[in-house]
Amino acid sequence: MSEDGSEYEDEQGANLGTYEGERNDKEERHGRGKATLSNGDTYEGMYENNKRHGQGTYRFKNGARYIGEWNKGKKHGQGMFIYPDGSKYEGSWADDQRCGFGKYFYVNGDTFDGEWQNHLRHGQGCYVFAKTGSKYVGTWKEGKREGQGELIHLNHKYVGPYVEDKPKGKGKYVFDLGCQQHGEYIVVEAPEQGQGGVEEEEGAATKSIWKAVGITQVLTADDDDLEDEIQQLEEKKDDAGSPLAEAPVEGETEEGG
Repeated sequence: MSEDGSEYEDEQGANLGTYEGERNDKEERHGRGKATLSNGDTYEGMYENNKRHGQGTYRFKNGARYIGEWNKGKKHGQGMFIYPDGSKYEGSWADDQRCGFGKYFYVNGDTFDGEWQNHLRHGQGCYVFAKTGSKYVGTWKEGKREGQGELIHLNHKYVGPYVEDKPKGKGKYVFDLGCQQHGEYIVVEAPEQGQGGVEEEEGAATKSIWKAVGITQVLTADDDDLEDEIQQLEEKKDDAGSPLAEAPVEGETEEGG
C-alpha cells in the first residue's frame, strides 16, 4: 500500500486494460475517456498523450477514490481523496503528495486544517479534537507540533513552545476567569507500565510535566468572586507548584494524516 492507503496503476505497457474515449493522431489516449485497468481500478476523465492529465476521477477497487486534478499521470493541483478507512482529504496536491493548503477529516472526527508538505502536516495549521472540542493552533514540522502554538480548551488555553509534538519550555496557561499561570514544561522519561507510574501510550518514551511559577491576575476589576477563584487555584497547587502539573496534555493527533 502507498501512503494514500491505495496504489494506482500507470496506464502503460502491460497495465493498459480497456479504454473507451478520444485519441490523438498517434492513437494515444488523449482527451476525455474512461479506462478499466488490469487490477480492477477505473479512471474517468481527461488524458494527454496517454497520461491522466486535467480533471478526472480514479476509483480504487478497495473503495477509495480521488476526484480532482492530474498532471502527467500524477495527482497535482486541487483534489479530494477519500481513503479506504473513510477519512478524507480536500486540498492541494503536488507530485502525488498532499502539499500546500488542505483539510483532513479523520475517522474519529478530528480535523486538521492547514499546510502540508510531502503528505505530512507542515507549516501553520489548526487541529481540532472532536472528543473534547479542544484545538491546537500553531506550527508543525514533518507531521509533529513544533514551535509556538496554543492548545485551546473550553475555559482556558496553554500558550507556549512545542518540541517533537510535546510542550517544552517556558509558557503560560490563560484562564477565562481572568488570570494566567506562568511556568515551564519539562520533558522527562515516562515511567514503565506496571511500576506504579502513569500509563503512557505504547511506544511513548517521554512525557511533559508542568512546573508553575505563579498565578497573576490579568483583569483589573473589583470582583470578590474573581479573587476567590484565583485563591482557590493557588491552594490547589501540588508539590510541583501547579494545579496542572500532572494533568494530561491533550495532543495525541491521528497518525497517517
